[in-house]
Amino acid sequence: MTDMTDGVYSDPNETPPLIEAVPLGLQHVLAMFASNVTPSIIVAGAAGLAFGGPEQVYLIQMAMLFAGIATLFQTIGLGPIGARLPIMQGTSFAFVGVLAGIAATQGLSVALTACLIGGVIHFFLGSVIQHLRFLFPPLITGLVILAIGLYLIPVAIKYAAGGAATFQMEAESFGSLMHWSVALSVVVVALVLKFFTKGIISNAAILIGLVVGYLLAIAFGMVNFSAVTNASLFMTPQPLPYGFEFSLGAVIAVTLVSIVSAIETVGDASATTKAGAGREATDKEIAGATYADGLGTAVAAVFGGLPNTSFSQNVGIVGMTGIMSRHVVTIGALFLILCGLLPKVGAVIASMPLPVLGGGVIVMFGMVAAAGLNVLSEVNMNRRNMVIIAVSLAAGLGLNLVPTAVQYLPGVVKTLMTSAVAPTAAVAIALNLLLPDEV
Repeated sequence: MTDMTDGVYSDPNETPPLIEAVPLGLQHVLAMFASNVTPSIIVAGAAGLAFGGPEQVYLIQMAMLFAGIATLFQTIGLGPIGARLPIMQGTSFAFVGVLAGIAATQGLSVALTACLIGGVIHFFLGSVIQHLRFLFPPLITGLVILAIGLYLIPVAIKYAAGGAATFQMEAESFGSLMHWSVALSVVVVALVLKFFTKGIISNAAILIGLVVGYLLAIAFGMVNFSAVTNASLFMTPQPLPYGFEFSLGAVIAVTLVSIVSAIETVGDASATTKAGAGREATDKEIAGATYADGLGTAVAAVFGGLPNTSFSQNVGIVGMTGIMSRHVVTIGALFLILCGLLPKVGAVIASMPLPVLGGGVIVMFGMVAAAGLNVLSEVNMNRRNMVIIAVSLAAGLGLNLVPTAVQYLPGVVKTLMTSAVAPTAAVAIALNLLLPDEV
């Protein structure tokens, strides 16, 4: 499929024939599908929602629906909003650490309110994003992405081992051979398909691995289909399903991550134009991409969805196929919207046992950390930069692992200090501005 069209559609406004465009759009969805729904499952678990219950199903539906809507903001656009490039939007892993912490301690109402306000702030970053880029050289962005991955890896191991009582699993079965057999089957299948196949199968390796693990879990009697049976055929999103509850600390934490997410989107927009058209992204495209990021996040939050961002793995598909058509990605977005309106799709995903999901996120979260290391590989590892890395990671991850170390701080400050990502970013930015360059 890819050889037939390689390099032909380098203009974002061109559209391949439908017989090619539809499978290409589906290819974009398959590459990001698992990563898109996973953050909602994790945050729902942190909030104490019943595993496989209707509220978790709803959050999964919102992840699919608003990933599609946010993608339309990017590909079709509205005035200055949208890069009008083949950029796939999806639920962002960058916010998981912060939102899981907020949801666990203050509830989903506070978390989603922070997402709404953070999305509005993110939207307005589009007008100044070019002036903020100096604050986020590869040293900072790489560190933040690495911190996100390192924070999430223990979550992946917990899921693979069977979860815990807080996730509606039997505590005594934690770490059982059955759980690990299912989780490792996902890892093995995903790796084999990723590196020994090509095209759609390679890009959908993690999703196919999850399907194999899911089938194995069914064979082991681990899957309960009652939620699928009880799910309705169609759903209408509900505005503010958890209410509106303001917390300054939560808003500050989400906003800090939003800035990092905006810089990531700038990189994805630039990478997309380089990969598909051999040129740099224009200022208009970068601003439009950032506007779409923020608008997608704010609109999603109104209906219970988590923040959206551009998906880097889909940039790789543009580079692999040579197809820059934004309308191909629009087709993928429409497919996501359709899935988001069908609760039985969300119920099937929600019925997936935690060890199945754990196998997938071991790979996904590890790749987040590896992506951070890849960005840091561009950095000159002199003593100054190594000190910045050391102190930033020690502060961010250390306080997150030992939250009682700051238990006497005011609530707003404590939320920020224990969020892992926010202190890592803040310390790294401050040190990068204050420490003199080495000669």
